[in-house]
Amino acid sequence: LPHVERGTLTLLGATTENPSFEVNSALLSRTRVVTLRPLEEDELLELLRRALAAPQGLGGKVEADEDALRFIARTAGGDARRALTALEGAASGGGRVTVAVAEEALQRKALLYDRAGDEHYSVISAFIKSMRGSDPDAALYWMTRMLESGEEPRFVLRRMVIFASEDVGNADPQALVVAVAALQAYELMGLPEGTLPMTQAVTYLSLAPKSNAVIRAYGKAKETVQETGTLPVPPHLRRAGLQEEDRGR
Repeated sequence: LPHVERGTLTLLGATTENPSFEVNSALLSRTRVVTLRPLEEDELLELLRRALAAPQGLGGKVEADEDALRFIARTAGGDARRALTALEGAASGGGRVTVAVAEEALQRKALLYDRAGDEHYSVISAFIKSMRGSDPDAALYWMTRMLESGEEPRFVLRRMVIFASEDVGNADPQALVVAVAALQAYELMGLPEGTLPMTQAVTYLSLAPKSNAVIRAYGKAKETVQETGTLPVPPHLRRAGLQEEDRGR
């Protein structure tokens, strides 16, 4: 840190993690963070064409259809490394790379999701905000995207249980019952059947009336406790035995 402050060292770094969480805060405050955007589809296409022609790459040994390259670029989610890995896999069998060959190599679309990085927080935020906005289709989409990308179902279910109290609350007390039941059902069923009670719960929570009165009430009560300290319990609220003792005195 002192060497960075004096300018003795020029520090350059790159990470897929969120630097706000993973980089020392003292060091972070003395650096400039540049966020790299995902590549556009046309940029990935150009990269794939260069890889096909580069001597240190495939070096003209393999030909690829334009629609196959576009399919790979589209499924890469803006990630150059993912696109190049997909092309290498499609070209490994030799011959011409067609859409069918690319689909066979990829098996299915690679979903962009990092359980420890920014995408994790972005997707779970979209999931919660969709439920809060009473949009069951969007909420179900984001939940499915998390599950299909390998997210731990219990994490999603815990968020639904929290949502049932924090965002629905007493506007529909049954919401908490449904969310907890979904968690219990998943523990009993596991995957893939466990997605059924999860789907039932997320659609119920999305369509339920919303009220944040519970969290606001606790917040106000907490403020009062912090402001007033440990006030004595009024006599009429004490245990019966203590009231008798007070009267005896």
